[in-house]
Amino acid sequence: MRPCERTNEELRQVQITRNFLKYAEGSALIEMGNTKVICAASVEEGVPSWMKGEQRGWVTAEYSLLPRSTHQRNMRDAVRGRVSGRTYEIQRLIGRSLRSVVDLEALGERTVWLDCDVLQADGGTRTAAITGAFVALADAVEYLHREGKIYRFPLTDFVAAISVGMVKGETLLDLSFEEDSKADVDMNIVMTGSGELVEIQGTAEGKPFSRLELNNLLDLGVKGIQQLISKQKATLGEIAAKVNYQR
Repeated sequence: MRPCERTNEELRQVQITRNFLKYAEGSALIEMGNTKVICAASVEEGVPSWMKGEQRGWVTAEYSLLPRSTHQRNMRDAVRGRVSGRTYEIQRLIGRSLRSVVDLEALGERTVWLDCDVLQADGGTRTAAITGAFVALADAVEYLHREGKIYRFPLTDFVAAISVGMVKGETLLDLSFEEDSKADVDMNIVMTGSGELVEIQGTAEGKPFSRLELNNLLDLGVKGIQQLISKQKATLGEIAAKVNYQR
């Protein structure tokens, strides 16, 4: 058993709370063990200047760690005067992941901002942010659809993400910070509800890993993501049925 008393193939306890914020068009609080992330979706009329006139929308993300979300206080990016490389890379990952399941033409010339703020970090913050942001996005586009601002529901699939890794020769699902900090292999997997891969980020922290080990990690990640997508569907209720799978 792992330190948190779960099996190697077991997710931490997952809870997604919809409409966590009062004013956002869509929002969700996702809790995966001790990792907690607030995801807010905001609709803004218009698109970036480089997209004007293309008759399609845009989905983008911002990500931040609150100062005491970690063991030591983090300085805010606004105080530092720049966005860190890690933050920028995670923001781009979240944006890419969500755009992979959005029909941007159906969205029209408007932008959906996904703000993902980590309240408490215990490993897997970027994967939790992707999983929670999808729920917030679904509520935001449902708002647009309900208000008659768009005529075709723009979500083409579900998307979720999970971490996997190898620690002392053991293949583990959904790593906590303690496990991640001593992992021999650390990997993040983003996948759609229809089983298509969006992104794989995998790194050996020491000796290289084999193709067989890679396949085992991917298989374990798929199992975890399928459970997370089931959780998204249960959380979204009737909205889940509107997602138009493009296989």
